[in-house]
Amino acid sequence: MDRVNNLALGLVLFQPEIATNLGAAIRIAACFDARLHVIEPCGFPWKSKDIARVAMDYTDLAPPQRHPSWSAFNASPPGRLVLLTTKADQTIHDHVFQAGDLIVMGQESAGAPPHVHAAAAARVRIPLGPQARSLNMAVAAAIALSEARRQIGYTPSDTPRTIDSGPPSA
Repeated sequence: MDRVNNLALGLVLFQPEIATNLGAAIRIAACFDARLHVIEPCGFPWKSKDIARVAMDYTDLAPPQRHPSWSAFNASPPGRLVLLTTKADQTIHDHVFQAGDLIVMGQESAGAPPHVHAAAAARVRIPLGPQARSLNMAVAAAIALSEARRQIGYTPSDTPRTIDSGPPSA
C-alpha cells in the first residue's frame, strides 16, 4: 500500500473559502502524515497561486483528494468522522481518538452545516480563553492532528531532523 493510503489519520476540509488555508492544510497534512480530503465547492480557483505559495513543495507528500460534494464523500467515508467545532461540549483532550479518524473542519466563515454535524461520530472543540471566538482553521487543524497523533501513539520516525544553520559562530 502506498504512503498516502496507509496514513493513521485524516483531515477533511468542508468547502474551504480561503486558498491560503488550503495551502497550509496541505503542509500540515504532510508534516503530520495525514490524508487530506477537500469537499468542494471551494471559495477560490483550485489552481490559485496562493495554495502553492503556502503549500510550498509539500503537495506531493499530501495530495488533496477532491470530492465534488459532501454527499459524494459521505456515501463511503474512509474513517470515523470527528468534527472540530466551537459548538462541542467535549474537548480534544477528553475525546478518545482512534487510528483512521478523520478530523472534519467546517467553513472559515460559517463552520459546518447541520448535515455535517449529524454525520459526525463525535464533535470536539479546542478549549479557548473566554475572550476568544475561534482559531484560524489551519491552526486548529494542526492542534487537533497533534493531539490525535499523541493519543494514538503515532510516531512515524524517531530520527530527529537536523537543520543546517551554517558554520558555527566563533
